Amino acid sequence: MFVEFTLLPETARLWVYPSSRKFYADETPEIEEKIKKFLGTWKEESPSFKASYQIQYNRFIILAADDMEAKMTTQDIDTSVQFILQLQEEHNVILLDKMNVCFKQGEYVQYKELKDFKKLLKNKALTGKSIVFDNLVQTKEEYEHYWEAPIEESWYNRFL
Repeated sequence: MFVEFTLLPETARLWVYPSSRKFYADETPEIEEKIKKFLGTWKEESPSFKASYQIQYNRFIILAADDMEAKMTTQDIDTSVQFILQLQEEHNVILLDKMNVCFKQGEYVQYKELKDFKKLLKNKALTGKSIVFDNLVQTKEEYEHYWEAPIEESWYNRFL
């Protein structure tokens, strides 16, 4: 069942899908409608299952699910990945490439291959204070506290 994001507990499971480009203003409402429809039918056989989403910076799709009472199975997660793959194809973006790094450069969110990110650090175009997105966060609580962090406070600090 789809619920507002704020209604999910801190323990809700979470998946971050960074887009290879910003979503266009005219496609965002369509993407949101597709996500709401998917979440409304995801595990619909379990009335206690609650799920929500956020789109951040016109660049990230965040899916979250409270599965405390209705445990998620591998098949349920596969269903969500299939949905993301469908969005990828329909909107000509990459959403499942975890080998890229997203970070802020000024007010803009950049999406770079890891090797290019390392070059930016080496050339001092980014510093330990630069904000990076940890798209590997796994719960709503981690997302709210650690998703956006200075490089020096994230797992990316190994590249400094």
